Amino acid sequence: MNWTPEADSALLVIDVQRDFCPGGSLAVVGGDAVVAPLNSAAQRWADADRLVVATRDWHPARTVHFQAYGGTWPPHCVQGTPGAEFHPALRLPPSAIVVSSGMGEDEDGYSAFDARDDDGRPLVDLLRDRGIRHLYIGGLATDYCVKASVLDGRRHGFAVTVFEDAVRAVNLQPEDGERALAEMRAAGAQIATSASPV
Repeated sequence: MNWTPEADSALLVIDVQRDFCPGGSLAVVGGDAVVAPLNSAAQRWADADRLVVATRDWHPARTVHFQAYGGTWPPHCVQGTPGAEFHPALRLPPSAIVVSSGMGEDEDGYSAFDARDDDGRPLVDLLRDRGIRHLYIGGLATDYCVKASVLDGRRHGFAVTVFEDAVRAVNLQPEDGERALAEMRAAGAQIATSASPV
């Protein structure tokens, strides 16, 4: 398909990190299956000179996000560890902006809109400065960081399209992923495939 991303669009790649993929400390079943469609999408955005943003969980070793300190999850994506690295097969264009979330000891950082770049600028400012109005989103996990990012994107007034073939769910309960997609639709997000987004 020869579709070209709109000039006011950005591709948002959510938390495609080692710890969320098979073999990681908080692995999503089939998490690595998002890599190929996201690589294709990132190439399409790069070829069109459009913005690609990759988010990453970037937790301190001690955080209320982790079970040992009152949170829900085992340790994962600790700053500077191999598990926090992007999946080795993920191909981000050199122009991609990386933003990090969950960096404070008292923050969960589920949403991309909690994330900041290396200069401390929040994602919403980075997008608005570039005139972005439409976000295309894929990554991990459907029922947590993807959902939170989509809902916040809608709250901030962005059009949002979720690439259903480029997300996977944790599914603590068996239908969590489906429920998350339904919640995103209800908030006004479009659900599409990365090969046919319009």
